[in-house]
Amino acid sequence: PDAEIFEETVYNRDTILNRLRELAFLNKGIKIVFEDERTEDEAVVMQYKGGLIEYITYLNRNKEALHRKAIYFESKKDDVECEISLQYTTAYNDTIFSFVNNINTHEGGTHLSGFRSALTKSLNGHAKKNNMLKKGMTALTGDDAREGLTAIVSVRIMNPQFEGQTKMKLGNSEVMGIVNSLVFEGLNTYFEENPTVANRIVGKTLDAARAREAARKARDLTRRKGALDGFST
Repeated sequence: PDAEIFEETVYNRDTILNRLRELAFLNKGIKIVFEDERTEDEAVVMQYKGGLIEYITYLNRNKEALHRKAIYFESKKDDVECEISLQYTTAYNDTIFSFVNNINTHEGGTHLSGFRSALTKSLNGHAKKNNMLKKGMTALTGDDAREGLTAIVSVRIMNPQFEGQTKMKLGNSEVMGIVNSLVFEGLNTYFEENPTVANRIVGKTLDAARAREAARKARDLTRRKGALDGFST
């Protein structure tokens, strides 16, 4: 780096390595060799023939997965190439990364919105079709659907329109519908072919919904009690 332009001129090994590993996962089969000649460390060779499936496995290496192999599907429509991979774990938080032409869109965008809406719709559809929604239960929310989820959404498009100079968010409106359709059809097919895994996944999201509803009732009860105590004084 040019010291007259950049304040920091020392390369961070981990930053570069993490980015190269990300690129190796996103472009299955490509071989990337990283060597830091400032050290005596051996070169790191990254090549992932499984692509996004191996990426999910890497991200979930310290988590307990609900299903052994990550779900994966890809498609191309109207010059938009899309790859999706996801796996549920027993965790309570979600980890979702989205990319456009290998660029990490940290703030998401239309591709991520399409994925999220289709995911929730598919899970609700399976739950209703198999009578998994108990009497009085409302439909799953997006937060319910994403609890414990690890997912990668990667699209390649000809003319990406990013919001802002940092390319943090995709703005192409047509991408939302394409990703939505792919995810909805892909998940429905997977659920039909893997009913045991589907029931396990939907069961976890229903547990999340019940916990959310129980927390809401507890908050309402506390507020009512507080209001009554205030009234009595």
